[in-house]
Parts: sequence; structure tokens; C-alpha cells
Amino acid sequence: MIAIIDYKAGNLTSVLRALHYLGYEAKITSNPQEVLQAERVIFPGVGAAATAMEDLKKTGMAEVLKEIYLRKTPLLGICLGAQIIFEESEEGNTRCLGILPGKAKAFPSKLKNPETGEVLKVPHMGWNRVKLIKPHPVFSDIHPEAEFYFVHSYYPMPKYTELILGVTDYGIRFYSAIAYRGLVAVQFHPEKSGRPGLKLLDNFCQWRPR
Repeated sequence: MIAIIDYKAGNLTSVLRALHYLGYEAKITSNPQEVLQAERVIFPGVGAAATAMEDLKKTGMAEVLKEIYLRKTPLLGICLGAQIIFEESEEGNTRCLGILPGKAKAFPSKLKNPETGEVLKVPHMGWNRVKLIKPHPVFSDIHPEAEFYFVHSYYPMPKYTELILGVTDYGIRFYSAIAYRGLVAVQFHPEKSGRPGLKLLDNFCQWRPR
């Protein structure tokens, strides 16, 4: 069973529907024991870092996520779930889970297209490519020109380059995919990204970390 962590951060049913469409057994849950017993875990979400962290601590899920990572249970972080796996977020100077070293960083206040000088809107909302720095099974058989759907004002900034899996250009080049051990985290929403997103979810559901 695939556990989708419920921490009041939204967008959970879209992930559940995508997994059911692909034929996988999945469940939205806030029960720590169900998450610990799951074959793999998805940590999605939209919203504010501070509110999310408050709920994760209240339910005991903050410690569960750290345990999942240490066990090397396959773990997929999505959007907010790709930010608060780090030590802190610039959003409200929030202390986060600290699973990986680094932080979630805000886009610059005056973000411009470096080629045209056009002022870019924040949140970054729309379709963009992810350029892989290195291969990974979760991105297997996804066309390099494929685009994914983004909605965010912050992005992950890992402390060490070895954690970086992919980058995306939006005024600046930011890190949009992270991977280490049994953890993969993406800033975009695979559940809203059509065929490429479904393929990524399918790959994750079959991935067995070494």
C-alpha cells in the first residue's frame, strides 16, 4: 500500500486519483502506524511552511517522516513536501524537518526573464522543463523536453550539490528535483502534469532503492 500523508496541506485527492488511475493501491492517511507500515510514502502539499510544520508535529508525522527516510522506504516529496524536508524555510523563517541539509529559498522580489527583461510573476505558475543533472529511475523513459506543472514561490536549496537531481529555468536557474537514498522530491506537481507526471508516479511506485 502507498501512503499519502494527510497534513491538511491540500491537493491530496489529485495524487490519490492519479495513483488509482495507474492501478496502485493507495490511501490518504494521518495515522503514523499506517504510514510506517506502507510500502512507499508520498508527501505532497501546498500551503504555508509554518502551518504545515505545526500540523506535522501535532500528529507525530514529523518524526514518522524522519523514520521513513532512515528506513530507506521510498519517499516522494511534492511541492511543499520538497521544501520542508530541509532544515528551514525562508517563508516565515520556519524551522523544518531537517531530513536533508539546506533550506527553502524565496524567488527574488524582482524576477526578470534574462533574455527579454520581462518581469516574471511570482508565484511561478505554469509549465516548465526539468533538466536532469544525473539519471534516476524515477525519471526513466520521460522525454527530456517534457514539461511539468509548477505553482510555487519558494524552491529547495540543498547544502550539497550531490543532492541535486534536476534544475529548471524561470528568471533564475533553480533546483526542481532532489534525490538521495530512498528520497526523491520534486518542486512541480506530477499529479497535474499529464502523461510525464503519470509516468513519474508510475516509476516511483516501481522503484526499489538500493
